[in-house]
Amino acid sequence: MSATNLVEEILVEETAGESKSIASQTFPDEVILDIENVSISYSGNPAVKHVSFPIAKNRITSIIGPSGCGKSTLLRSINRMNDFIDGVTVDGNFTYAGHNVYSRGIDPVEVRRNIGMVFQKPNPFPKTIYKNISWGPQINGFTGSMDELVEKSLRQAALWDEVRDRLHESALGLSGGQQQRLCIARALAMEPDILLMDEPCSALDPISTSHIEDLLFDLKRRYTIVIVTHNMQQAARISDYTAFLEMGDLIEFGITDQIFTRPNQKRTEEYVTGRFG
Repeated sequence: MSATNLVEEILVEETAGESKSIASQTFPDEVILDIENVSISYSGNPAVKHVSFPIAKNRITSIIGPSGCGKSTLLRSINRMNDFIDGVTVDGNFTYAGHNVYSRGIDPVEVRRNIGMVFQKPNPFPKTIYKNISWGPQINGFTGSMDELVEKSLRQAALWDEVRDRLHESALGLSGGQQQRLCIARALAMEPDILLMDEPCSALDPISTSHIEDLLFDLKRRYTIVIVTHNMQQAARISDYTAFLEMGDLIEFGITDQIFTRPNQKRTEEYVTGRFG
């Protein structure tokens, strides 16, 4: 079954024995990325097994599950970041813009331009705030106004007002929360379609986490976001759709409210209510 057909199935709610479509209320028409029958192994050891679900445009999709379940492996495979790890094999399709991103002839660098990544710990370059934003576009041939791009990216990351007078100071002087928003701005400067985030708040204090979550609500108007999080409350707060993985298997995928309040699988209920994991 394709992930697109799976979308059609999960968007039907059984009410008093009657099927009622809720697609128009909760799901956009366009699936921007289709994950279809994906399996990922490390030197022959399976980490993700036959996983299929869609990523909806301009929505936030959370991937949840206990440690070691394959959620970060799956996320990094979407834009081929696992290409840098020896022994990783990927089977199945990540269909984006009509093509499997792993097809022969597809440039992984171009994939990463369109599908950006923000990592678990803030990792600003040991350069100025300005150069952190401008470096990627510059080496990729950006010919517009760099000052405008830097300001736009920092504004989108809700950081401009805090750093506008210190653009030429080291990014390492920023707080942890500011550094993470700078890394988000750096990714946005490449003008991606999709932004992948691997537990972006795990190293942050509650106030900085709140800032990032507020930012994500704003960003999804322009970008599609896929986030791995170990924080069940965060997934419930910010995401439109949730995929629950356990030991490499997709246990359940659906509308976030349904996953957290009316899961179809007993294992999902046990996990989101804290009985294991």
